This record gives sequence, C-alpha cells and structure tokens, in this order.
Amino acid sequence: MFDGCVDEGGLNFMPVLKHRARMIAMDDEGYLINFDDWDEEVARDLAARAGVGELDLESITMLKFIRDHYKTYNFFPVVNSICRNIHAPKDCVTEKFFNPLIAWKIAGLPHPDEPIISLLEAGQSPG
Repeated sequence: MFDGCVDEGGLNFMPVLKHRARMIAMDDEGYLINFDDWDEEVARDLAARAGVGELDLESITMLKFIRDHYKTYNFFPVVNSICRNIHAPKDCVTEKFFNPLIAWKIAGLPHPDEPIISLLEAGQSPG
C-alpha cells in the first residue's frame, strides 16, 4: 500500500507505493511514474488505494487489455471496445471501476492530460 514519500535529491519528495521489496514511484495523484513497474499485485494495491476493492479475473483481464492497447497505440482505448474485446457486458468498465479514470490509474498508465481527465471523469471515451 501507499507508504509515504522518498527523498529524491534532498528537496523533492515523491510518493511511493511499497510493494514487496521494492518502492514504486508515483506522482502526487497516485499515477505510476514508470509504466513497467506495473504487475497484477501492484494493480491490486492500487485498486485498494482507490477504494475499488478486490480485483477479479475479469478486472485483471480488462486492465491488461487497457495496458496492451496503450502500449501499442499510446492511447486509452474507447471504453466500449474494452468490454467488447474481453467479451464482457458493455458497461463493464464502470461496473468494475466506477469510471474509466480509475481504470486508467489502476492499469498503471501515466498521468493523463487535463482534457483526457475531463472526458474520463464524465464517463466518455477519449477516442
């Protein structure tokens, strides 16, 4: 779980997620700094921190699809395509994560720009 901040050169403190034997850097809003720090256990910690609760197999499958799409296209997938591609009901993202922005964060994607945040908070797709 979230475990405070680490000193990054004496003046700046970066929030970290303490996970097993490693410290995972996050920004001030809880987004992972390094895309490659993510794994299923980190996702579970991020979900608990976001108040989502336990991640089931469908949730993990959804997060992996989001990450794969982002890695390939450098963009969050259209929300309905997430559900369609994992063969889940059309509102699967909101059912599991409340809104796409929470799914973005738990998937370990980098901090989105403000226009993307506004769209996702409104439950709309950026694509």
